[in-house]
Amino acid sequence: MPLLLDRRMLMAFGAAAALPLSAARAQTPASSPADVAFDALAAAWLEASLRLSPITATLWGDHRYDDRLDDLSLAGWAARRDSAAAFLAQLSAIAPAELSRERQVDAAILRNSLAGEVWTHDTLQTHRWDPLIYQSSVGSALYGLIARDFAPLPQRLVSATARMNGFPGLMAQVRESLDPARTPKIHAQTVSGQNAGLVSLVDLLLAEIAALDAKGQAELRAAAELAKTAIAEHQAWIDGVLVPQAAGEWRLGADLYDAKLAFALDSPLSRAEIKAAAEEALAQVRAEMYDIARQVLVARDAPPTPARPTPDEEQAAIAAAMELVYADRATPDTLIETAQAKLDAAIAFVAANPIVTPPTEPVQLVLTPEFQRGVAVAYCDPPGPLDRELPTFYKLSPIPDDWTPEQADSFLREYNNWTLEGLTVHEGTPGHYLQLAISNRHPSVLRSVLWSGSFVEGWACYAQDVMVEAGHRDGHPLYRLANLKFLLRVITNAILDIGVHVEGWDEARAMHLMTHDAFQQEREAAGKWTRARVSSAQLPTYFVGWREHWSLRREAQAKAGAAFDMKAYHDELLSHGSPPVRVSRQLMFDLPVG
Repeated sequence: MPLLLDRRMLMAFGAAAALPLSAARAQTPASSPADVAFDALAAAWLEASLRLSPITATLWGDHRYDDRLDDLSLAGWAARRDSAAAFLAQLSAIAPAELSRERQVDAAILRNSLAGEVWTHDTLQTHRWDPLIYQSSVGSALYGLIARDFAPLPQRLVSATARMNGFPGLMAQVRESLDPARTPKIHAQTVSGQNAGLVSLVDLLLAEIAALDAKGQAELRAAAELAKTAIAEHQAWIDGVLVPQAAGEWRLGADLYDAKLAFALDSPLSRAEIKAAAEEALAQVRAEMYDIARQVLVARDAPPTPARPTPDEEQAAIAAAMELVYADRATPDTLIETAQAKLDAAIAFVAANPIVTPPTEPVQLVLTPEFQRGVAVAYCDPPGPLDRELPTFYKLSPIPDDWTPEQADSFLREYNNWTLEGLTVHEGTPGHYLQLAISNRHPSVLRSVLWSGSFVEGWACYAQDVMVEAGHRDGHPLYRLANLKFLLRVITNAILDIGVHVEGWDEARAMHLMTHDAFQQEREAAGKWTRARVSSAQLPTYFVGWREHWSLRREAQAKAGAAFDMKAYHDELLSHGSPPVRVSRQLMFDLPVG
């Protein structure tokens, strides 16, 4: 399943991703003393957050701290936790009822974020056992400077030189903070593969060295050598200490999982409710896939498709129909080119049809950097709100060079041309790229960065349905069949996450759910098994958000009747940013916010 680069993931290694309100677009004027107090608190929190996490500041478009690194020591983590707790106490002193509606939304979002940060530090303690949050931070320290042209190249290279000079100390802080005995083996093994990719970022910087004068070149070379040495020393520690000594439990268990899920969803929806709804949806989607299989299986040797099939007959028919989908696929050499063509076609289709007003901000398909590979096949990486005119990256991982032909073919069957269509819609347009480009324009920068995962992921899944509904690819049944299979992934993501972290599922049961019930190829399922173990409470956001978006859409249609205008509906929905969908409903229908 594609993964959006979650801005709240960055909170795990810094403070909440944020930008100072002084640099925001025009805010709604304050209408009460409470509004004035909240604006001051929000501005102070945003500013403090950026000072505590210079890497996050770079990524989201504030470039005052581009030559600095985060403090990843235990003292640094404690400072971020204490800052969040102090702001949470101040926020609790402001009565929500005295705030304007827009600020009530922002206050609720901020409250959930701050409480989640304190809980994560004090209870979950990810900083003590998850090396992957550090890997993302260290890689982003350089990647954020080289990926986008937010400033002249020489200026960015000087900042990178300063940051690389700090790599030995930064890596030492990571080793100080991590406790190998608490680190799960799968996390240690995954980070071992990613750490080596950091060298490629240093080499990217060295490739641009001609942009500097002689003094700058000498300083960049020296810093690069220092950084490479630090990366190599850290790799030796990972492979010689962390991996051998890793003995932590990757399963969260019911109590930790439920608490983390509540923060992730910002919703009272329970784990039991999510699982029951997902299991019901799984049966419904498979039934629709069977109906399509009855239409497309016309060959003489096709399996039987009776009106009322047995479970085995349903399984065989859907599997046979999916073979027609898999037959149309790219090669390892044409995969990226094919994805680019589909991105261009999706952008053109949205522009030509009354679906949603497309953004003018650019989007580019790029290869996923090596330090970010190994967890998801593709994801969307948007610019920060203050860099919003810069391109969004739709990142796609190439097929690894060390894969066997059988493994590569398994991947290409899963990401066949029909599925690539849906993947591109999901990550590109009208999915993540479009939605987040619009979200970045919201007057509240706080809301732009503290978005709801279920809103954002749910929108991208819902957008895939909308494109089918609008006649993309001329309503071809194989496109709908591939779309429904993708939806099976959305549904089983939720079931899988609950199963492995709370119900003790082993690999065999997880693989059966993915390969049998959801018809995933072995390579895709194997990758998701890894992802389910190294992440938690994020996989259900797709299904929860997808259901919420469809529920809101149907309610809006029922209220409007024949006057319902899909484009106008989508434009209004996205104009409110990316709060939880229940909050979008409250704003759209003028209901009390809460």
